Amino acid sequence: MNEIESREWQKWLTPLGRDLHLEKGTYLFQEGEKADDIYYIQSGKIQISKMDMDGRELALRICSEGDLIGELTLFCPGARYMLTAKALEDSVVSAIPRERLEQELANNPTLAIELMKWMSVHFRKTQTKFRDLILHGKKGALYSTLIRLCNSYGVMKEDGILINVPLTNQELANFCGTAREVVNRMLGDLRKKGVISVQKGKICVHNLQYLRDEIACEGCPPELCRID
Repeated sequence: MNEIESREWQKWLTPLGRDLHLEKGTYLFQEGEKADDIYYIQSGKIQISKMDMDGRELALRICSEGDLIGELTLFCPGARYMLTAKALEDSVVSAIPRERLEQELANNPTLAIELMKWMSVHFRKTQTKFRDLILHGKKGALYSTLIRLCNSYGVMKEDGILINVPLTNQELANFCGTAREVVNRMLGDLRKKGVISVQKGKICVHNLQYLRDEIACEGCPPELCRID
């Protein structure tokens, strides 16, 4: 979501809710809980994930300022959260009662259209993530995750793109739906080839084109090839 869209969301959504301050590692909501609120992120980063029957985690998104989460429960009577949301850093969110937001959407066509546009982009992002996971296997999932992280949080440096968000190998594995040991091995191979390096716990990508070539990158628009 670009800066202009974020300001539009904030104009309508922030006054509807109450502010919640979350410490790093705190769960905002967990899968299966009753969905009473929708959350608009004012600051910080929130990870959205899905747990399987064996307790394994599949990370789907890292959401930040201007994003709406819990939106899949709108206009669903008796809805429960389908996913889990956890703060990756100290964050502030606006908790908006679901019924109140539904009323606002029914009475505010402009806001309803903005939500539909945002959800359309969000669904397309999700489709491309599952495409990479299914069609390109574990390596494709990791390489596409690194590309998306570069597009979302990359900072240009003289020797490459620094992914300016600290992620453990386990957290990267969660985005790939695989084991940490597998990610450890693939990252080690990339370091040996000089494609990446790790600087103070953050990954720097030195050869982004290598990652793109390895997964036959289709050149998706930048607004889709993101981790948020």
